[in-house]
Amino acid sequence: MSILRNGVQLICYPNRMGNNLNDLYQVLDRHLSDAVVGVHILPFFPSNADGGFSPLTHLEVDPSYGDWSDIRRIAERFDLCSDLTVNHISDASVEFQDFVAKGPNSEHADLFVDVDAMGDITTDDLAKIHIRKEKEPFRAVTFADGSEGRVWCTFTEKQIDLNYRSEKTWALMDSWISHLCANGVKLLRLDAFGYTTKRIGTTCFLVEPEVYQVLERINDMALQHGAECLPEVHDHTSFQYAISRRDMHPYGFALPPLVLYSLLDANSVHLKNWLRMCPRNMITVLDTHDGICIPDVEGVLPDDCIKALVENINARSADPILRRSAARINSVGAIYQLTCTFYDALMRSDDSYIAARAIQFFAPGIPQVYYVGLLAGCNDEELMQESGELRDINRHYYSLDEVDSAVEQPVVQRLLKLMRFRNSYPAFQGRFELNYSNDSSVAMAWRHGEYYCHLLVDLNFRTAHIDYLDSEDLSPQSWVC
Repeated sequence: MSILRNGVQLICYPNRMGNNLNDLYQVLDRHLSDAVVGVHILPFFPSNADGGFSPLTHLEVDPSYGDWSDIRRIAERFDLCSDLTVNHISDASVEFQDFVAKGPNSEHADLFVDVDAMGDITTDDLAKIHIRKEKEPFRAVTFADGSEGRVWCTFTEKQIDLNYRSEKTWALMDSWISHLCANGVKLLRLDAFGYTTKRIGTTCFLVEPEVYQVLERINDMALQHGAECLPEVHDHTSFQYAISRRDMHPYGFALPPLVLYSLLDANSVHLKNWLRMCPRNMITVLDTHDGICIPDVEGVLPDDCIKALVENINARSADPILRRSAARINSVGAIYQLTCTFYDALMRSDDSYIAARAIQFFAPGIPQVYYVGLLAGCNDEELMQESGELRDINRHYYSLDEVDSAVEQPVVQRLLKLMRFRNSYPAFQGRFELNYSNDSSVAMAWRHGEYYCHLLVDLNFRTAHIDYLDSEDLSPQSWVC
């Protein structure tokens, strides 16, 4: 039996709907009490880089956001999802600072990957490594006694990768998981887990079978503490099926580009092909704190369609984020992420946007709505220019007054009505159906006992029409979203 309720979840930062967790609770209480059943709060831990994803620990709440009582207050009313940064820890952490001070004599030395102990790493080896920055994924360390070494850091220099060949790392994970769950967390988003597998001569990314051994052990820990896992990975869609088969929630990351292509091209063929086969225990999104990721739809959407989609959206987005090689750090690889809000991607068309959300809410799985998407937010180019981070175009800081104003927009009111329907109508607890429709429309339905609801989206006219049986007297009802 699932630990999570089957309803809409919100994705938000601890400090971008208001200034802190108390403000976030006020937003939830005032505007979203019946529109969401769960909340994914992006990292609320002390951190020194990457928007919270360089945690010093998972045992503390950054005091600028609040404390554990604020977390527990939210968890008492909503299913709480927290990030578990499994791949790395901050270089400002107690553990890494002790390692720098004492070198191999530190009790924490085994937490970190000793690059120099891995043998020769050739140019060919480097060329295979999947990297996330414009340099090889290593960092030099000068210890207190003057000696030197190298550790692995996939992301920024401040994010030091953990060594999953050491029981020290597993003990650290267990302490973090148990503490998070004791404070009300029911879903652990496993951030960047694909980079935990280091084997020279491979991509060092999603290396099998090691990656599934890591996932299964973390999942076992989570279940023992009363939580489920949501592994986060952007790659070929086959990995989402592998995650699903191991009793974890996969992300439906193929859905955003598929929905965009369907609405922008009025063509539902590829979306419906995916809906027929997608994992039924997904967590679905249209937007997140990251960009719109392309690797997840490769092999699902044909290459020429991906190219057309990218060209279409590029006119309304910042520069795309690219994939690179550790050996050729200045090379330009294939596109990794498109950077814009989902509302802007759909040319700020209210009808298109509501149709997209209707498709998401009727697709199998538990839907999550990102806070900028919730408020039909537009590109924040000023924040992006100020920070230099392309993804900040979709990470606006909303004051409480801005939230109050944004909620009153007609498109947001339409979205909230749709969210309430998704949370409350009994048929969504039953069986999904993909009904026949022509190539410029999508028809989906849910059935549970005597309850039934049906969605028809006309991609030419961007309309979403719902028919359903009233939950009290079963009389036929309908509305245009």
